[in-house]
Amino acid sequence: MPSEVSASLRRSVIERSQAKCEYCKLHQDFSIYTHEIDHVIAMKHGGRAVLENLALSCLSCNRHKGSDLTSFDPLTGDLTRLFDPRSQVWAEHFELDRGRIQGLSAIGRTTVMLLKFNTPTAVLNRQLWQQVQSDLD
Repeated sequence: MPSEVSASLRRSVIERSQAKCEYCKLHQDFSIYTHEIDHVIAMKHGGRAVLENLALSCLSCNRHKGSDLTSFDPLTGDLTRLFDPRSQVWAEHFELDRGRIQGLSAIGRTTVMLLKFNTPTAVLNRQLWQQVQSDLD
């Protein structure tokens, strides 16, 4: 089972994501670090280095997620699966409001909490990106 992601596979992941973190939506242009390729299901859990199991992730999201698949919903305390960008729709679990990401479901709340989506820097970066996008429209 190969652990390395080929250059062509990496390009496919970046293109599919439009150069945005598939978890927190931070665009690569607003990050000082190069976004990374995340194994949605970590190899130690049987995940493979194939397009269907890879997501573009900013450094912060990738470090906070690690190989985790679940955490505890901050509202209910229930063990809850994290957001999977390959099998779930972002807008069904999250809402972006003035740079802050709110969880709309147990999966959303749990992912927002574990991946620490709303640090002041992350919120500011998303606000700036939204401003740039509205200026281009």
